[in-house]
Amino acid sequence: MAGADVLERIITVGGVRTPLLEAGPAGADRAAVFVHGYPGSGRDWADLLPRAGLHTRALAWDAPGFGRADKPRGFPHTLAGHAEFIGRALDELGVRRVQLVMHDFGGPWALTWAARHVDRVASVVAIDTGAVLADRPHSLARTLRRRGVGEAVQVLTRPRVLSTALKRSGLPGPYADRMAGDFDWGTKRAVLSLYRTLRPEQLRPAITALRGADPPALIIWGARDPYLPVELAERQKEALPSAEIVVLPGSGHWPMGDDPELLAGLVVPFLAAHAAR
Repeated sequence: MAGADVLERIITVGGVRTPLLEAGPAGADRAAVFVHGYPGSGRDWADLLPRAGLHTRALAWDAPGFGRADKPRGFPHTLAGHAEFIGRALDELGVRRVQLVMHDFGGPWALTWAARHVDRVASVVAIDTGAVLADRPHSLARTLRRRGVGEAVQVLTRPRVLSTALKRSGLPGPYADRMAGDFDWGTKRAVLSLYRTLRPEQLRPAITALRGADPPALIIWGARDPYLPVELAERQKEALPSAEIVVLPGSGHWPMGDDPELLAGLVVPFLAAHAAR
């Protein structure tokens, strides 16, 4: 499917340089903002971004510590730290009204920001993510939280190992290789910090604020997600009561990679319908 042209440039937000991918009307103060998770980058959205750009300004950047962004040791890899970065990036780019599209860690980060700025949120698309986390983290998260053990796992997780694991999960080769190629020690440190600081109770204020605002929302979940069980999809209604829920029977944790056409067929019409809200 044809789409809008995608331009890439470098922006600096709070002293962190990061590549920005942008499609659609430049400078518009309304935008669809795509927020990636672990171990991804803004390029996770390379298929969706030009399609969304036919209907609205569409933006995706690499979070600090990920992809090709700066990976400063002093960056606070917490919910608050990444939420603040999102807010600064939106201000830097002149975006006042936002359609959030999120995956994995990008959900807690973006929804923490959104809960404090509900008047700026036009709609929400959550892909295998949300404000309601599992009561018990998955096995990889539990392993990475253990001091010493997590570091040992990261030493062993070399790009080839990670790429093989991602391909076994159903991701196409180029998608998996690109993600694995970005997984350096800067990202490994960020991941350890994120898993060791994130707790479900930290999102309770966000759940309350979002439930009161109840923006239009679309929850999409891969039925074969090995990390976040599909039962979590329905629980996102605790924060987004009016959300529509769609389960993709053939997808795992990364529908953007393993079923991009089906995903685009859901996300792009939703964004188009709410672009002017």
